Amino acid sequence: MAKQAEVRQNLIPLNLKPSTKVEAKVKITSTLAKEDDGSIQITFNFPFSLIKKAKEETLVEFAKETEVAGFRRGKAPISKVEEKIPQEKLTERLLAKILPKALAEALTEYKIRPAIYPKFELIKAKENEDWEVKALTCEIPNFELGDYQKAISGLGKPKEQEIIKFLLETIHVHMHKILINEEVNTRLSNLLERIEKLGLSLESYLASIGKTPEILRKEYAVQAESAIATELILEKIAQNQGIKTTEKQIDEALKIIKEVFS
Repeated sequence: MAKQAEVRQNLIPLNLKPSTKVEAKVKITSTLAKEDDGSIQITFNFPFSLIKKAKEETLVEFAKETEVAGFRRGKAPISKVEEKIPQEKLTERLLAKILPKALAEALTEYKIRPAIYPKFELIKAKENEDWEVKALTCEIPNFELGDYQKAISGLGKPKEQEIIKFLLETIHVHMHKILINEEVNTRLSNLLERIEKLGLSLESYLASIGKTPEILRKEYAVQAESAIATELILEKIAQNQGIKTTEKQIDEALKIIKEVFS
């Protein structure tokens, strides 16, 4: 079971941040596709003239931090600098210049509220040809609260744990698969980090608790779906009531979820 951080070579990291702006004088086009599982794909087409400009600026940045034998730092020819930079690293920083702005414009154009920051996949990147990049995300699920206040009042004087369990059972939130998988991968990644610090392997840890990777993932999926649904429900209730929820309140609710579904 691979860590979430160990993405395929053609995937761009989730923490993609723009370094410097590249002003596009050419048109970046995009297409939108919504899948049955709730996922959203935005495919971007970047004219090669824009890619070329972004590459030139990226190499200038690398020149300031790259050691090239026979030259002072920042004084080496760009061609020599390019020879020293791994192609994957160059592509990643190049895309960091142009993707955030393109994404923001596309989200505005298509009126999308992403639930998670997209994962980017480089589809096409040939010399002297337009580049193609796919962004994969999903929207925040829509759902109705119903008359939850009346229903809760019928419980008498329930405890917080009973209220949250009741809300999850009565308010249906159609959870997108990509959203659950993202949360599951995060939990698995955190688990791997913890057991590695203890000097254990995943196999030995699973053996000690009598579970297989498949069982662990299914359990995490159930917990993740409940945790995300709880957060969305509480946030919507808070909005309806004009109440501001704090991170502490959300964390406390999630602790209850672990108790209910553990």
